[in-house]
Amino acid sequence: MSAQPLFSGVSRRAVLAGLVVAGSARAARAALQIFSKSKLVIETAKGQFPFDIELALTEPQMMQGLMFRREMAADQGMLFDYGSPQKITMWMKNTFIPLDMIFIGADGKVVDYHERAVPMSLDTIATKVPARAVLEVNSGTVRRLGIQPGDIVHHAFFNNALG
Repeated sequence: MSAQPLFSGVSRRAVLAGLVVAGSARAARAALQIFSKSKLVIETAKGQFPFDIELALTEPQMMQGLMFRREMAADQGMLFDYGSPQKITMWMKNTFIPLDMIFIGADGKVVDYHERAVPMSLDTIATKVPARAVLEVNSGTVRRLGIQPGDIVHHAFFNNALG
């Protein structure tokens, strides 16, 4: 599924060591997190685009993200909510789907994005400015929808949900 956030106090090495201790990727998949589902709308100059999303709210959910998934529909994604704006770092460990990451401010406005994150990469992907949340969607979505900084993501987390 998605990139894995790196938390202060939890190093990449510690996470990798934990996976090794688990015995294998198969053992890691056996303990997969369950995610609540929600809906959001991305509003760009091209229009409003609804998405069915999963919510990554706990540390274990954020650490797993979209790992081990092989596909995701064009109108689906995962929203990572950090609660308040901060510097966010992600990576693509055990993530098979190429992703775009949309970084969102506390007001629901897009503050930054990263296109075409490379599956399985251990490279760090970081926000250039503090963000409250990250929306992970299929690679190519940012370009297809014309997403730019200042566009709006409508969801209850940002107190701007539609309808």
